Amino acid sequence: MKLSLLPCCCFGVAGLLLSSCKLPPEEIRPVSGALPGLTVRRAEAASGGNLFRGAQELNVPHRSAAINEVARMLAGLPGSSASAFHQQQMQALWQQHEQSRGQKVRAWAATEIGDLQRQNNLFYPFSGPDYLFAHELFPQADTYILCGLEPAEPLPDLRVLSAGDMAAGLDSLRTALSTIMSAGYFITTDMRRDLQATQFRGVLPVLLTFLARTGAHVESVDVVQIDGTGTPVLTTATTGAAPGLMIRFRSGSGGFKRLFYFRQDLSNDSTHLDGSFLAFVAKQGYPSALVKSASYLMHDEAFSNVRQFLTQRTRGLIQDPSGVPYRSLVNSGLSLHLYGNYQGTLSLFSQQQPDLMQAYQNGLHPGSNVNFGFGYLYKPERTCIMVARRP
Repeated sequence: MKLSLLPCCCFGVAGLLLSSCKLPPEEIRPVSGALPGLTVRRAEAASGGNLFRGAQELNVPHRSAAINEVARMLAGLPGSSASAFHQQQMQALWQQHEQSRGQKVRAWAATEIGDLQRQNNLFYPFSGPDYLFAHELFPQADTYILCGLEPAEPLPDLRVLSAGDMAAGLDSLRTALSTIMSAGYFITTDMRRDLQATQFRGVLPVLLTFLARTGAHVESVDVVQIDGTGTPVLTTATTGAAPGLMIRFRSGSGGFKRLFYFRQDLSNDSTHLDGSFLAFVAKQGYPSALVKSASYLMHDEAFSNVRQFLTQRTRGLIQDPSGVPYRSLVNSGLSLHLYGNYQGTLSLFSQQQPDLMQAYQNGLHPGSNVNFGFGYLYKPERTCIMVARRP
C-alpha cells in the first residue's frame, strides 16, 4: 500500500518530531498558546545543536498533514489511503463499540459527571493506550495523561513496507482493538502479544487510531521524558522504545489538546509520592481521574502511593471495582455515588469487596442503574461504576 501523502522528507533524521530547528539550551516554551499552564522544556542535543538528533527510530513524519494521514489510515477512515478491506473491518469494529457502549457511555457521563468533565486535565493510570474511554467520558479535557507498561515503539517506515507486512500489521492492530471494542477493555497479555507480533508495535498505532476515530486531527508527536522537577522534556529517542509520548491534536471543534503517554511502573518501587511522575501529574492542579480494568493492583499495599495520590490529589475519580478499594474511598472522606448493581467481581480475581456489595444492597450512597457494561464487569446487569468526589 502506498501512502501518497507521505513524501520521503517526512521520514528523515528528525524522526518523532521531527523538526530540524535550533533553540537555545533549556529554553522553556509553551506547548500551545491555547493551553495555559503547562510548559515543556526542550532539551539540547549533545552535539551539533540539532534538537531530537537520534530520534529517527520513531519514524513519525513532522508535517501535520502527513501525521494525520497516518492516523486516518490506521483508523480505516473513509477517504484515507487505507484499503477498502481495512476500512470495512475498522468500521465494523467501531459500530460495535458505538452500539454497545459508546453512545450510552457519553450520555451517562454528560448527565452524571458533568462537573468532573469540565476539569481541564484527566489522569488515567493503568490505562495502557486506552484513549478511547478517556475521550468518551472526558471529551472536554485539554490534557490527557495516560500510562502503562506497554512500550511506545517506532512506527515502521510505511514507504518501504511490503504489502504483506502492511496487511499483517493492520490485521494485528485490528486484533488488538477487538476486545476493547466488544467488551470495553484490553486484555493486557493479549494486547502485548498482538502489538508485538508485527512491525506495528507498541501503543502509538492504537493511540493514533483512537484519536482519528474520535474526530481528532493529529498535529505532532514528540518523544518526552519527565525530569526531576516533574517537567516533561522533549528529548531524543534512545534505542528501542521511547520513555513517553506527547501527541498534540485538534478536537473536532478545533480546540488544541495534548495526550501524554508514559511507560510507567506504578508500584511503590518505581512511583513515589514525591517522585517526578506524580509531581508532573500534580502540576495539573487537581485533575479528574479515571481507573478501569486495573487488575485490582491498588488493593495491594505495593501500590499504596498511587492509591493515596488518587484519593488525595484529584478533583474526582471515576472507576470500576478494580481501582481504589471501596473502603479506601470511604476512609478518605470522599463523597460517593454508586451506579449499576455490584454482585462481586469475576472469578478470575480474588479481590471481592463484601463491604461494597453491602453498600449497594443498603443504598448507602446515591446512584442509579446503567445500561452498559464498564471495565471487567462488562454485562450491564452486573456492572459497577464508582464516582468519588472531593467534598
